[in-house]
Amino acid sequence: MLKKSSLVLWGAALFIAWNGLLLLFLWSRPASPGEGDRLTAEVIRLAQDAETELERQKELLRQIHRYSGLWGGRRHGVQITPKPPPPPPSPAPPRLTDPASTVLPVLVMACDRSTVRRCLDKLLRYRPSAQRFPVIVSQDCGHAETARVIASYGDAVAHIRQPDLSDIPVPAEHRKFQGYYKIARHYRWALGQVFRTFRYRAAIVVEDDLEVAPDFFEYFQAAFPLLLADRSLWCVSAWNDNGKEQMVDVGQAELLYRTDFFPGLGWLLLAELWDELEPKWPRAFWDDWMRQPEQRRDRSCVRPEVSRTMTFGRKGVSHGQFFDQYLKFIKLNDRFVPFTQLDLSYLKKEEYERSFLPKVYAAPEVRVEELQGNRRRELGAVRLQYSGRDSFKAFAKALGLMDDLKSGVPRAGYRGIVSFVYRGRRVYLAPPSDWTAGRIWRAAVHRSPAASPVPPWRKFGARAAPSGEIIFQNKRKKTQTLKKKKTNSNPNFFCYLSAQLRAPSVLPRPYIVL
Repeated sequence: MLKKSSLVLWGAALFIAWNGLLLLFLWSRPASPGEGDRLTAEVIRLAQDAETELERQKELLRQIHRYSGLWGGRRHGVQITPKPPPPPPSPAPPRLTDPASTVLPVLVMACDRSTVRRCLDKLLRYRPSAQRFPVIVSQDCGHAETARVIASYGDAVAHIRQPDLSDIPVPAEHRKFQGYYKIARHYRWALGQVFRTFRYRAAIVVEDDLEVAPDFFEYFQAAFPLLLADRSLWCVSAWNDNGKEQMVDVGQAELLYRTDFFPGLGWLLLAELWDELEPKWPRAFWDDWMRQPEQRRDRSCVRPEVSRTMTFGRKGVSHGQFFDQYLKFIKLNDRFVPFTQLDLSYLKKEEYERSFLPKVYAAPEVRVEELQGNRRRELGAVRLQYSGRDSFKAFAKALGLMDDLKSGVPRAGYRGIVSFVYRGRRVYLAPPSDWTAGRIWRAAVHRSPAASPVPPWRKFGARAAPSGEIIFQNKRKKTQTLKKKKTNSNPNFFCYLSAQLRAPSVLPRPYIVL
């Protein structure tokens, strides 16, 4: 049997041999072109692995000492009671974040665009501090030319690669959407690296086809403390969906808004949000998934009057959707705004609603024909009121706004209000004021009656006759009847019924007349 000293010597030899092999492995790694571009991220990972292994070896040595003592005591006939294991360490107190010193990495999502150089050039040009704003490029697709472009930046950026490039099994009807599934997989992996492996407190996410403004970093640095302080916010975005040059006030580049719409396209999120979203991350269409009420949970984002990003990527999985009509005309801010020297407390929910909503509904109401005819200029800022989904889409198209809605929320809207500039004056496209009092503007659910265990038409104040017909009052307060056959077979029944209802007051929250 081995003596106690022999066991200790074997343990020490094992400890030294392991670490010697680890050092030899690190020193002998070939500096191939494919790995030099990911040097920074690789060193961080290896250092973490080495630290974990060192702790494991220390624990092994402690066990060897303990059991050697027990064994030696038994040999001499001494009964030794082993010491109980030390109690687990108490959880560390919550870490307090100092916004002024928190590192905010920029995560660049790349795939097969070699034009990522345009994005990286501007990021590195305007970055005030490499320590405060490290750039991490996460590449999917395995595109060699794009990898060479990223590698050409050397240690200025960290290059990480999504390891799973396989196709994803999708339903037959979604085969043409394979790209959206891969994008969602890439986002999940890349955000996991930032928050789980590198353990950053927050991150700024941009795509490889975005160009940033001179005050891009200044904007996020100033908004970060606001995101920490106001739990009714869940992101800060650099993008204005209606930010075409003729629709923004470039003289008020410092103006910021709250929005119920998730804009994306250059956005800041906290690690806590990723803790919430990661377990239920979708398999595809992640951005529209973010806009669903179950994820948004009545929270808002901050967005600028003048965008701090612009996209130059017409080609992609969306095949240029909206690019030629809207995206290529977005105005990129070119004037540096010292946001860190400004008071942004007006964006906190309570203060914002005390100031913004009264300002909107104090603006005189005009008709769309008056706006298009450039009449009543003396009124200054004005309000154009819509009554539902269809009228919103009609007004938006007439005035050049993006007219689509996601989960009933208009792009760039807050409480249904979209602020923009039309022919040089401020316009608020807004619903009636009582629609914004304590509830989010959203559309009624469009389902056939058979899709719900409780007939949804009852939510509209209608009632069923013994014959099975649906009876309700129309806008003129006259009784109207729908045959049972129509209500059961027509999937657009709710569009029809809600158009006939006399007022939104008959609808329980959060439903409105479409």
